[in-house]
Amino acid sequence: MNKIKKELLEWGQAILVTLVIFMIYNFFFATTTVYNTSMFPTLVEKDMLFMVKHSELKTGDIISFKSELTLTARDIESLNFIQKLLHREGERKNLIKRVIAVPGDSIEVKDGIVTVNGTILDEPYINTVTNKAAYYEKVPEGMYFCMGDNRNVSLDSRELGLISGDDMIGKVIFRFMPLSKVGKVN
Repeated sequence: MNKIKKELLEWGQAILVTLVIFMIYNFFFATTTVYNTSMFPTLVEKDMLFMVKHSELKTGDIISFKSELTLTARDIESLNFIQKLLHREGERKNLIKRVIAVPGDSIEVKDGIVTVNGTILDEPYINTVTNKAAYYEKVPEGMYFCMGDNRNVSLDSRELGLISGDDMIGKVIFRFMPLSKVGKVN
């Protein structure tokens, strides 16, 4: 009987350690999948990303946030087998965008030029200009102005408005799928 108790205790400890590690991981880290081309060429459909939660954000960071949009059948069709196991149609869609302005910044988007605090933003990551305009005299505390790198197709702060810090999931730091593109995301 002693051997059985010892075995049960060891299993209990292993399960407890696993649960603690899982809880710590879920508090500090998250993953997400790219569903569209709004961040092209930086990110493409089916890229899977690793994120850090509770990170201070700055201009240029790529983030994921909760949106009111939901995954469509088309979104699900574009996923690989593993991704299809993790996501369902109708689930809230996480959008992935680049932080352009942080609390306290002024932002203007006009004629394809993005100006933050009176300075034209250097954006080597974009290959299209935008014809959509936006203006905020001052981004309020707890809010962020975010845009996709593929400006002509991106649904972002120009249409959705400012993004609340409460809706932030995490800051993208690493791409882990596809294996041919594993690495840090800038």
